[in-house]
Amino acid sequence: MNTLLVQLTDLHIREPGRLAYGRLDTAPYLRRAVASVLRLKQRPDAVVITGDLSDFGRPAEYGHLAELLAPLTMPVYLMPGNHDDRDQLRRSFPGHAYLGESGFVQYSVQVGGLRLVALDTVEHGQSHGALCDSRLDWLDRELAQHAHQPVIVAMHHPPFETLIGHMDKIGLRDGAADLEAIVVRHPNVERVLCGHLHRSIDVRFGGTIASTAPAPAHQVALDLHPDAPAGWMLEPPGFRLCALDGAGRVVSHLAAAGEFEGPYPFHDGGAVID
Repeated sequence: MNTLLVQLTDLHIREPGRLAYGRLDTAPYLRRAVASVLRLKQRPDAVVITGDLSDFGRPAEYGHLAELLAPLTMPVYLMPGNHDDRDQLRRSFPGHAYLGESGFVQYSVQVGGLRLVALDTVEHGQSHGALCDSRLDWLDRELAQHAHQPVIVAMHHPPFETLIGHMDKIGLRDGAADLEAIVVRHPNVERVLCGHLHRSIDVRFGGTIASTAPAPAHQVALDLHPDAPAGWMLEPPGFRLCALDGAGRVVSHLAAAGEFEGPYPFHDGGAVID
């Protein structure tokens, strides 16, 4: 059986009854995404959530998040984004020992035949991200230690320009070139999974593929004009599913979150339905 890893990202959960941006209840969207993960034909080995778990990093938001994630029957790995608070995240999820006791939230865990390596890009109190020498050195050592197996690196801020101007202004300001140099040295890195953008974006990076994923609720408006205004849309939500094949390669799929008609057959009695 292939190893399956689901990436959820940018949940922006508020306290029960509170609306994000004054008009969006993100909780029902996350419920639909969780239900969609549970309906997958093959059960994922784990779920990683690449940041912006909450909207303001408040205890009540994380308490609500815990309730919404409770139906998931596989291990769930949390990561902070710029909307999160590391210390409160740890206090609110005491059973998640991989979060550590202090400092950056960086960890390395085995998920079936994959190694999942979480890299912390958060700069406290800032919307943009960065990678300092200590975080990058840790990653380099971790990748070297697991050079014998395929690795997925997960992070919140993408280490590439997306051409969505207002988001690139709060992207990864420092460390992207150093990160790419590290990834080049470790060809067993199959994917770099990122959040922050609320859209599906893919780019060649360090000899592999770096990508972002849709959010369960709102998506960042697609406008590539460098001075386009910041805005969000209720475009179809989704998540990413990464499957490790028999050759040790990762094949990624975008899955829609929600319930839809089908599946319907293409054939009847061995013939294409006319």
